[in-house]
Amino acid sequence: MRQLQAILFDLDGTLADTAPDLANAANRLLQEEGRPPKPLDELRPYTSQGVRGLLFASFGLTPAASAYERLANRFLEFYAAQLCVESRLFDGIDRLLDAIEGAGLAWGIVTNKRMRYTDPLVRQLGLSPRTNCVVSGDTTAAAKPSPLPILHACELLACEPGNSIYIGDDRRDIEAGRAAGCRTIAATYGYLGDSGPPADWRADHLVSSPEQLRLLLEQHLICR
Repeated sequence: MRQLQAILFDLDGTLADTAPDLANAANRLLQEEGRPPKPLDELRPYTSQGVRGLLFASFGLTPAASAYERLANRFLEFYAAQLCVESRLFDGIDRLLDAIEGAGLAWGIVTNKRMRYTDPLVRQLGLSPRTNCVVSGDTTAAAKPSPLPILHACELLACEPGNSIYIGDDRRDIEAGRAAGCRTIAATYGYLGDSGPPADWRADHLVSSPEQLRLLLEQHLICR
């Protein structure tokens, strides 16, 4: 068994439930455009895809639409103004991070969220003093599913990708982790997006809660 050196996490839908604030930004935009708001449960699956997913869920728009850029910019204005009002770490994440740190392992965040939103959100969630690195969607030349952000995080942590684990709640996360050479874990308690059943993503493991993830790491990975 390869010696585990580091654990890397996606942010939205894996470490933190950010869907309420993202959905709120989408609903403010809908109301501004004279449309009725949508329920959180309807928007929630699209939140791992950021503005692209939420504009599709809200307006049925893709980036090719003529109105997309205007609405995307306005959505981001609303989101930046209320970035961490209802966003919270998922239950059990603090205990999970305690276990990782107690095992002497480094851990980091690799997200497709832009740096201007990632850094203040990570700070407001109380993760800044703890995490060993943060790689955002615009840190490297390409975002996930490219392996570049994960490879960059491994460089920052001075660890080999093959001795690392990447955990995420979207097929792109697993594709990026596999392409980087990491072991992968799919967080099925997250948003999951529209990319099919997690069992088809070819992750090394599936977990249904942060507690199950902690037990998996402690019993089968960290201890070996």
